[in-house]
Amino acid sequence: MATLAILMVCVSCGVAPQPDSIRTVAAYEIPLPAKGERDELIRLLDRLAKSDGLHVDAATDEELRQTAEAIPEAKMTVHAAVWRGAGDEHSEAVIMDQADHLGQVWIMFSKGEDPLLAKRFRDKAVKEIFARWPATLALPIMPTGAIPLHRDLVRTENGYEVAHSAAARYTVEGDH
Repeated sequence: MATLAILMVCVSCGVAPQPDSIRTVAAYEIPLPAKGERDELIRLLDRLAKSDGLHVDAATDEELRQTAEAIPEAKMTVHAAVWRGAGDEHSEAVIMDQADHLGQVWIMFSKGEDPLLAKRFRDKAVKEIFARWPATLALPIMPTGAIPLHRDLVRTENGYEVAHSAAARYTVEGDH
């Protein structure tokens, strides 16, 4: 799980091409400052995942602590993924915060190998997340499928937008 945590820290760092199935199609920031709320989110997602034949794997508090000790900038209070397949073949969603937005948990939904199943799960999850945590905000998704770094985001009443001062970092050649 620690290796996955380190990999996910890099999700918003670059613009490498992604297979279509792992392309992020929706992302949200959920304000979860308390451990109990983060645990509640994981339980909610686990319940929904099981109803669609998926499962959730979540880092333990000890795994999160060890990761933070080894790589302080990788500090997280939650790190989990929703998977399809017994061997974790296909991730449908990743749930995490990072050192620069602890307690502001991001959930990033992938297109999925089975887009209809992924959409069904995503729609149910988003509906329940917004019902339980109405202060949830949408995150922008760049043309590459990446989510901008937290420091490059500006909060608006409708979610986040990329700060004008950072927009050039997220422009793909040919975008105008």
